[in-house]
Amino acid sequence: MFSIFNKKRNKVFFPFEKLGTDMHSHLVPGIDDGSPDVETSIQLIRGMVDLGYKKLITTPHVMEDMYRNDPESIFTAFRILEKEMEREKLSVFIKPAAEYLLDGNVDEILEKKGLLLTLTGNFVLVEISFVSPPFHLKDVIFELQINGYQPILAHPERYSFYHHQPRQYEEIKAMGCLLQANLLSFAGYYGSDVMQAAEMLSKKGLIDLLGTDLHHERHLHHLRELVYTPALARLVEEKGMLNAEL
Repeated sequence: MFSIFNKKRNKVFFPFEKLGTDMHSHLVPGIDDGSPDVETSIQLIRGMVDLGYKKLITTPHVMEDMYRNDPESIFTAFRILEKEMEREKLSVFIKPAAEYLLDGNVDEILEKKGLLLTLTGNFVLVEISFVSPPFHLKDVIFELQINGYQPILAHPERYSFYHHQPRQYEEIKAMGCLLQANLLSFAGYYGSDVMQAAEMLSKKGLIDLLGTDLHHERHLHHLRELVYTPALARLVEEKGMLNAEL
């Protein structure tokens, strides 16, 4: 199956159309560290369509101490983007969700039985600090589940504190949490350690979804050059990703 990867003269690039849906990006203008304005959002969306995506679920950050977004702020900015897409005759399906940092804000929302923005159905994208794991991670995963949500942990390969504790990934999965890897992790974009962690997760079959985590034009440029590595092909061709189900 992988003999094509030994042909130096022929690079095989990632077939984005096989995923169909990107479920992790920062395209809502001006509310986090992603697209700063609606013009940039339009350029990035055109680039995603050119890659082969048919559906975009965009996930602005929700962080207690930095990006205090809520459904109102997200939908307000998203409506501006929708109007510009209509003006530009961009017909790709796009919907807003969120990427929630598991901090005190999420604890409060769950305690008050508030609503989290989901990718679709009950699927909710969450992340943790890159510095250290929350001491109550498993408790929060459980709270999300009993409140009717299916948690998806964003880019687990980027949490360096787990690189030497691979069992942690398996324990998180065993609790019923899905894992979403960033496509550019497999290209070494975030460093060799992250790439090795992504390949390990692929080999163990722990990854359920692949996302771009698109923030800016640099990401888009590297996505255009993304090679279809054996680790990625294993996920798409053998395991099958859940992207198309979103």
